[in-house]
Order: sequence, then C-alpha cells, then structure tokens
Amino acid sequence: MIQAKNIHKYYDQLHVLKGVDLHIQKGEIVSIVGASGAGKTTLLQILGTLDHPSPDNYRDEQSEAKPTIENGIGLRINDQDILTMNDKTLSKFRNLNLGFIFQFHQLLPEFTALENVCIPAYIANKSKQETETEAKRLLEYLGLSHRINHKPNELSGGEQQRVAVARALINKPAIIFADEPSGNLDTHSAENLHQLFFKLRDEFGQTFVIVTHNEELANMADRKLVMVDGQISGQ
Repeated sequence: MIQAKNIHKYYDQLHVLKGVDLHIQKGEIVSIVGASGAGKTTLLQILGTLDHPSPDNYRDEQSEAKPTIENGIGLRINDQDILTMNDKTLSKFRNLNLGFIFQFHQLLPEFTALENVCIPAYIANKSKQETETEAKRLLEYLGLSHRINHKPNELSGGEQQRVAVARALINKPAIIFADEPSGNLDTHSAENLHQLFFKLRDEFGQTFVIVTHNEELANMADRKLVMVDGQISGQ
C-alpha cells in the first residue's frame, strides 16, 4: 500500500528526515508518535504527496538534484511511483486516492457542512447529484444528517471534525492521512473519533496513517512508530 525508501528532507541546512524506510499494508492503522521536532508531520506530508522528499546528497537550496529511485529514494502508493509523476498527475492521484484530516478541520467557513464535504468530489468532476447523494450518506453515517445545512461556526468542535472526516471519505480514498486529528477536541469527542477510525477501517477497508500526541489513540493502532531525530526507531 505504502512503500517509502530512504526518505530525506532538508530545509536549507536543517536535516529533518534522515533516510526513513517505511512499509504500510492495506487496511492497516499506523500511528506515528515522537517529540515535537522529530519529523512526524514532515513525514506525513511527504507520504501524503503534499511535500517532496529531498535528495540524500542535498546540501543547499540551490541543489539541482532530484530524488529518484536511481539515487536510492523511492515512494510508492497503491503500486504507483509517486516520484515520477508531474504536478498535474500527482494532484489528480491525490484527489482520488488520498484523504486528509487535520487538527483544525480546515473547513471553509462560508459553506455548509454538505458543501464542504462535496468539494473534493467536485474537484474530481463528479456529478452534483452523485456527489450530494454520497455526501448526505456519509453525513448520516457520521450522525450529522440534521446538521447538513449548518456552517462550521454553527457546529461543535466534534461535529466539525466529523464533517472533515466525511470530506476525507467522499472520493472513497484508499488511504486516510490524519495529523493530530483529535488534538483540538475534548476527551469525549476524541474518544468517539478514535473509535470511528477503526469502524471505518473495518467497514470500508481504508488504511490510516495518524500522527498524534494522544497516547491512547497511538496505542490502539495496529502498529505504533516512534520517530526520534528524523528517523523511525524500530518498526
């Protein structure tokens, strides 16, 4: 499902990721934990194709080298070679295959819950009728059928996060990436969200990669990866 080899990331002279190797199976829930600054979110962004790895011989921002399988760096998702894709192909792949859940929801305040959920499907040029039917089904599944016409500022934190989950699911992605998904929720809402991830995996077979400081969620995962100074400590 996800195969990453020798992933490095530099920001100027700061070496954030130091040759990360990772293999995640289909339907697996994997948590990534570690101290602030260990590289968790950077790794998640690269695995989620939101950022690019650096060549392992990168030394300054003027470097012309590119990360390729030939220089020992690889990233394959759903058996697709991510590093060979151009921006347009990569954007389409991301939209159709990957879903994202963030700590602060990232809902658009001027749109209703239903409209927020529909956005990724509209980007994928799916029909309005098909999209709204699926969005309503997801919101009902998540217990929000009575809130579909409410805007984010009319929803609780837990409700906003469930709308974000529905948005992540609208295109039926194979993989969900979550960055501190319960970090802005109260204890009860966080517990409900954690249980929801496992329910979704069991019912729909999605793979989850979750960066979290929540030890309860991290320990519930099928596998917990600990990042230390830009590397994964044991797998």
